[in-house]
This record gives sequence, structure tokens and C-alpha cells, in this order.
Amino acid sequence: MRASAVTEFSPYLTFSHDEWARLRAATPLTLSEDDLRHLRGINDQLSLEEVVKIYLPLSRLLNLHVAATQGLYHATAQFLGDNHAKVPFVIGIAGSVAVGKSTTARVLRELLARWPNHPKVDLVTTDGFLFPNRTLKARGLMERKGFPESYDVKRLIKFVGDVKSGVTEVHAPIYSHLRYDIVPDDSVVVRQPDIMIIEGLNVLQIGAVPHPIKARVFVSDFFDFSVFVDAKPSVIEKWYVKRFLTLRRTAFANPSSYFHRYASMNDAEAVAKARDIWARINGPNLRQNIHPTRTRADLILEKGPHHDIARVHLRKL
Repeated sequence: MRASAVTEFSPYLTFSHDEWARLRAATPLTLSEDDLRHLRGINDQLSLEEVVKIYLPLSRLLNLHVAATQGLYHATAQFLGDNHAKVPFVIGIAGSVAVGKSTTARVLRELLARWPNHPKVDLVTTDGFLFPNRTLKARGLMERKGFPESYDVKRLIKFVGDVKSGVTEVHAPIYSHLRYDIVPDDSVVVRQPDIMIIEGLNVLQIGAVPHPIKARVFVSDFFDFSVFVDAKPSVIEKWYVKRFLTLRRTAFANPSSYFHRYASMNDAEAVAKARDIWARINGPNLRQNIHPTRTRADLILEKGPHHDIARVHLRKL
């Protein structure tokens, strides 16, 4: 199997859609159309054919990585003469708002959970680690929601560090997109999974280097493998506007929705509002904070204008 021609000194091997599809080998399809219907995000056109050609090869690659890591664990355990519980294999998935990273995370969770050697796979999103709205308002950050400074990074690092250290039970806060806020007194409980997927805008960010330089810990320090879901910013903006229009007719129509005020807008008003939000918040966050982390990923899924994967970039070992 040969990848497409790449720049001589590129850290990545680049595969076309069909080249990557052939790396599926004999990996069986374990998802049905009904399964996929429940996994797709809003306006995501992911098909079973795309799962077969893109996500099955990726699940095979990840399964090989997990198996290799588990083999190293057993070798170390044999060397030490103990049987301490193994720690989970942690996968980070990053990308812009509306690019489809949540669908990618959900599909990978379902595929990986069906491999015989690691049936317990947990998925946690970093939305739960946003500061509550009351904190964001007090700090003047409501218009910066999703930017690095809007997250309780210390709490997120503590959570991932505890899971990676093998702590028996770890709690993650829950975020409600309906309320547009953290759900008080509720949490997701993670109990020593074989694999944990962490999905979010900022999971590959490292921030500015402090002066004088001090040792710092980043969320990505705990990742065994990372994926960046990518597309051209102009294409993502179109997807965002389309998603906003869909939400106006669905989630925003709920009187309990934080964005219920947008439900009564006509198409022109809704498009203008979506473009305004993109121009002020999501676009700048993508340019300044999210897209620069692209090359920190182990694998990049490069999407075309219809949410199809045009190319896959795999970091060389």
C-alpha cells in the first residue's frame, strides 16, 4: 500500500479517499443504517459507504494501536510482578464548530466498542468543562464561549489525568445545549474504560509559553492518539449557517431553549444572525485557536464540501 505523493519532508503520509479505503482489509462492518441514523449530527450526510471506506480503516488502525499499548502494559506488569488495573487508551478528537467532529467521535466509539479486545469505550466532550454562564458573565466572556479562556482547564486536566492514572471512578460535568449552560449537580461517571475518547474544540491547544518558562501540563499530554477533523473555513461557515437554520426549526423552537428568541426569525434574518455569530465568535476562534493545532494531530480527516473525506493525513512514526 502506497500513499499519494507527499512533500519530501512532510511529517504526514497523505492518502486519497480510495487509497485509505483499501486499508480496511477484512475489518467487518458492525453498524447498521439504523445505528448510523442515531449517530449522525445535524445536517451530517455520513453514509454507511463512508463508514466502510473511512471509519473502518481508522478503527482498524486504532485497534492496532490499542493492542500494542495493551501489550506494553502486560510486558511492564510482568516485569514488575504486579497486576494493577491497566489504564485506558485515550483518543483526542478536535476540530471546529459544525465540522462534524461529534459525529466522528460517536461513530468511532461505536466501532471501537465492537472490537473483541476492548468493549468498554467512553466518550466525554469538553463542553462540560466550560465555566458556568454566571462565571463567564462575571468575567465578561459570554461572547468568548468556546475560546480557550472560557474553559476550566485545570478541572479538565485533573479529570483526564485521573482517568489516565487508573482512578476507579471519575466524574465529568455535563453541559446542556438546550440551556446553553452547565447542568448543576449532575455528572458523567467514567469507570476505568478500555478506551476513552475526549472530543472538543480545544483539546490540542497548548497556549502561549509562559515567561519565564515553567513546566506546564496540557490535555493532549494524556492522549495516546489524536484526530483533527478539517475543512476549509469558508465551507465550515456554510455548514454552520445551514445548521443554524435547522436548529431554528427544531431545538430553538423549544420554549426552554436559550436560543428560543431565534425561532421566530425568517430565513433572511436567521442567515444574517448565523453569519454575524460566525464572524464575531466561531470564525475568529477557528483561525486563532483551533486551526493552528491541526498539525499537532496524529491523523487529519480532510473533508470536502459535502462532508465527505477527501484525504487522510497520517503522521509518520
